[in-house]
Amino acid sequence: MKILVINCGSSSLKYQLIDMKDEKVLAKGLVERIGIEGSILTHKVNGEKYITKQPMEDHRVAIKLVLNALVDKDYGVIKDMSEISAVGHRVVHGGEKYGNSVLIDGNVMKAIEDCAKLAPLHNPPNLIGINACKALMKDTPMVAVFDTAFHQTIPDYAYTYAVPYELYEKYGVRKYGFHGTSHRFVSIEAAKMMGKDIKDLKIITCHLGNGASVCAIDGGKSVDTSMGFTPLAGLCMGTRCGDIDPAVVPFLVKTAGMSIDEVDTMMNKKSGVFGVSGVSSDFRDVEAEAAKGNKRARLALDLYAYKVRTVIGSYIAALNGADCIVFTAGLGENSGSSRKEICSGLSNLGIVLDEERNKAAGVATEISSDNSKVKVFVIPTNEELMIARDTKEIVG
Repeated sequence: MKILVINCGSSSLKYQLIDMKDEKVLAKGLVERIGIEGSILTHKVNGEKYITKQPMEDHRVAIKLVLNALVDKDYGVIKDMSEISAVGHRVVHGGEKYGNSVLIDGNVMKAIEDCAKLAPLHNPPNLIGINACKALMKDTPMVAVFDTAFHQTIPDYAYTYAVPYELYEKYGVRKYGFHGTSHRFVSIEAAKMMGKDIKDLKIITCHLGNGASVCAIDGGKSVDTSMGFTPLAGLCMGTRCGDIDPAVVPFLVKTAGMSIDEVDTMMNKKSGVFGVSGVSSDFRDVEAEAAKGNKRARLALDLYAYKVRTVIGSYIAALNGADCIVFTAGLGENSGSSRKEICSGLSNLGIVLDEERNKAAGVATEISSDNSKVKVFVIPTNEELMIARDTKEIVG
């Protein structure tokens, strides 16, 4: 069975074609600047890149070019479209309706559309991608895999906000959490690495990239996560502020004369590590400046590590202990210095890194010392494979 995984953004599209017989990636790629001048498709097979530059006015054109690349006589990996058994779509928000991945039908499409008000930047392009695939692959089953689904096991006392309850009942104002597909994948892999049943483990997963979240997982189920009603909540991130006093918003509106939209843009795109350092949202640039003595860059890194450390500590309390901690995503997988700083204040909780092991980057490995009471792993995330596995299970 071959599964095509599609992840649509507003002007981009990532894809992988995976042979589920051995979970081998046959081809993958990225389409950029859809609907914008300079559209480009980068198709990769066995490490080789094949570039297509041509106008792509919408996602349907982009997906058509992706399908053409997959069957191309020179660099294609399948003979015809009938070899694709199903398509798995990443969908950011499924609200409270979906706690699992589902076969896409009219009701699912309506639910994704209804949730667009909760994820206005993400669900609309997700829908566009699904509709484009349905138009081009009419008889191929489609599956929706939701970022929020994994967190639907969070108990009500953890997802409820202390605002008038009517706001939850009428508008769905509550914690939803995101990065669920990633948290789920690495927790499963951690259990495998420990040689234990995930149902017997308490795991804290740290998805640390430009967007970042931490998740507390008990017996394979999410019981809390740092992102909230939107992906803005929780940790300070590349350009997002994370948790701040909500009174800052009306203060800036009244005192600084900012509009609600300006404050929203500031919190999402001009804050976080970028806003504090004044350097960049790329941690590599910030680390380089900190090494040169840039105090704001140093402050941004210290602030970030402190926020992650304190959330890990709070989730150890929520779980009443932890068997392992997992670092994943761009920063989590590749920055030993960030992992070291995050864990430096956790030794009293039984978390001790091995300095040599912590040099690892981009590989699945244990980085805790032999005397650490809590194991610490680096595990590269693979959301596409998780989507493909769910899709296979549903259509198989």
